[in-house]
This record gives sequence, C-alpha cells and structure tokens, in this order.
Amino acid sequence: MTDPHTLTLELGPIAHGGHTVARHEGRVIFVRHGIPGEQVRVRLTDSDENAKFWRADVTEVLAPSEHRVQHFWNPADALAHLDPVGGAEFGHISLEHQRELKAQVFAEQLTRLGGLNPQEHSFPGVQFAPGAANGLGWRTRMSYSVDADGHLAMSAFRSNKLTAIEQMPLAHPAIEATGLYAVDYTGIERVEAAVSSKDDATVLILLAEARPGAAKRVARQFPQGVNVAAFSQSGGSAADGRGALQALSGRSWLSEEVLGEEFRITGEGFWQVHRAAATTLSERVLELTQPGDGEQIADLYAGAGLFSLPLARAVGSAGRVFSIEGAPGTHADAKKNLRSVSQATVIRGRVERVLRQVARDAALDAVVLDPPRAGIDKSVAAELAASGVSRICYVSCDPASFARDVSRLTSRGYELAHVEIHDLYPHTHHMESVGLFVRR
Repeated sequence: MTDPHTLTLELGPIAHGGHTVARHEGRVIFVRHGIPGEQVRVRLTDSDENAKFWRADVTEVLAPSEHRVQHFWNPADALAHLDPVGGAEFGHISLEHQRELKAQVFAEQLTRLGGLNPQEHSFPGVQFAPGAANGLGWRTRMSYSVDADGHLAMSAFRSNKLTAIEQMPLAHPAIEATGLYAVDYTGIERVEAAVSSKDDATVLILLAEARPGAAKRVARQFPQGVNVAAFSQSGGSAADGRGALQALSGRSWLSEEVLGEEFRITGEGFWQVHRAAATTLSERVLELTQPGDGEQIADLYAGAGLFSLPLARAVGSAGRVFSIEGAPGTHADAKKNLRSVSQATVIRGRVERVLRQVARDAALDAVVLDPPRAGIDKSVAAELAASGVSRICYVSCDPASFARDVSRLTSRGYELAHVEIHDLYPHTHHMESVGLFVRR
C-alpha cells in the first residue's frame, strides 16, 4: 500500500529560505535537504488539501546531484534523521555550489521583488567568507533549547520536537571547548553562548531560568574562566530592556576588537555572528560610503556602534555621526563604545522619528543602515527620501527584505549603484549583502 505522505519528485530551482521547488499534480511543493536537479523520495511535512503549497523533507536520494556531499553533522542530516535539526540545512551541498545557489536566490529576489531588470543589471556572485576552508567553526553566537532531561537541544524546521545534541560543528571552537554539552541544565529554559572574536576567545554563557535558583547550580558546572550570567524570570533580557542580567561567574559582557577599535557587548546585545563578519562588513561600509572630513552621517539600527565608531573617526572633528538605535541595552553599549569620540552623537528611539529630527537639524551627507531581518518599513524609506541624503549604504542579512527595500528606495529617487554578497553563513541558506544607493 502506497504511503500518501511519501512522494517521488524531480527537484526544480532553488528558492529563498533553503528550499527547492518541486511540483506534483500541479501543486507546488517546497522541499528541504535537496539540490536542484535531483530525483528524490520525500516525506510530506505540511500537506493540507486547502493549502496553497505543501512542504516536504528529502528522505532518500534516487539520482544525486554531482554537488551532493556527505553531511558533516549527523543530527542535521535528513538522510539519517526523520527530524533533522536546523542550523546547517545546506550541509549536504558542496560549499562552492552553496554559493552559486545563493547568488541565484539573490538575483531572483532582486528581479521579482526589487523590480530590477536582469538585462540592465549584472547581479553579483557570492564572495567567500574568511575563515576555515571547510566552512566550520565560524559561529560566535549560539542559541540552544533545553529538553526534558536537561540536555542542550535543537529542533527541526517548523517543529517543536527537540533533539539532544552533543556538538555543533559550526560553533566557534572556544564555545565547544567549554564542555557545555555535558552540563545538566535542569531548570533552565534557554541557553545562549557567545565568544569574543579577539585572540583570547573569551566565552560568555547566558542562562534563562525556568526555575528560580537553577542558574546558580548550572554555573558551578562550568570550568573556571568561562563567564556565566543569568536572566531574570521576566522572560526578557538586558538587550531588550526586560529582565535584569546577573553575572554568576566572571562578567556579563564581552570585549570585541574591530579595525583597531574596542567594543563592549553586553549579554545578548547584537553582534555579527561570523567571527570575521564585523571586520569584513566594517571595511566594506567604509569603502562604499566614502566618509569625508567634515561630513554628517546617520548610522541607523546602529547596535553597539560597530559602524558608527569608524565612521566618526573618518569624518574628523569637524564632522558628525548620529548613532541611532532603539534597543535600550544595545544603546547603552553604544554610549560606552562611543563615549570618547566627541563627534559621535548616540540617540535612542524609533529610527524614522529620530531620522526625521536629525535630518531637520543637520544636512546629512550619507546614511548607513543595518536593519533587522525584516528590513526597513515604508516610513523609514519615506524619511530617507525626505532627508535628501545623496548616498545610502545598506547592510542586509535577508535577500527578500533587501529586494523589497530596493523597490521602495528606487521608487523614491534612488538608484542601486553597487551591491555585493558575502557568504557569512556557510552551510546555511543565509547570506549578507551590502548595497550602495545614490540619489538620481
């Protein structure tokens, strides 16, 4: 008897989100863990008859792609597990082909959502990320769930089922060396791990308690030299202003160094995930923005001041950089990081409101923005256009939101003069892009 939840499919093109597109009896199916051109057997994971499309996972490869390789991490291997954990969904694809697929996704998004004509625009390939040639050991920030037995665990895509893990090959080696997988996390709801990209590779473990007092017991299981801190039970964090962060062992912040500048990052305060990303992106932002002596520049979604600090140095004492961030914890980090730079003004508030005020009081020469994955909204695009700023450097971690914002900015008088893609998330479908918009 045929299993109605199992199909044999020919996999079509890559789609944003880590899927390939297949069709069955006229219905679109988004398939994970495959490669375009393969013939595979899949298990349907979402097959509601009224749904616009279905979802599926590859369970067997009948005709493999020449680009298929052995997955480097067993818990994420769909051919070995019914519920492969997320976080390494491209691990079965050669690194070179991963980048080719990402470039295809980026071009498709800029064409379909950005409204750019491929005959008029040459879309870029993907630049290799600095670091290990095998694409492992790059993550300086990790987030884990805790299963019912107190073990670190992760879940599959769109699933709440937890799988206990004993390693994560994408994690920075210093995180793996703490012994965090052998710790009993009973009473802990969530565990975050962060490591400094500096040579000392200082590690900070963040614990979100499910039971009062559990964090102190857990902290004692870590070796000396590992910093451990806990969030209160309010469910929030120091980074978003909800819940206090208490140091249990060592300190509750990390020190980073980028282009010779020191940065302090507290708790879950935002920082680039790839160990080389902060330096790579800072260099590209400076190169594309070309900050001049005496210029006035707004840095939107500025975080801890990663771009604000080098921009402030570049504009000199006669210039001004407005570092604008909404999250209170991250804003506090920016104030510390920029306190000795007189030409930097650190402002907390909603980006569109602060930008409107800044643009009214200062003639902005350039804007740098690094928004969350959702990108900017219509109000921010409108304020950028109203400011009359001549150049905008846009750092994005999502090709779909970037493409949508390309459309918003080009419709308001800007032209995408340059764009480049960086593979700062090897073995995943994610990518980072940096674009330069100039006023027409």
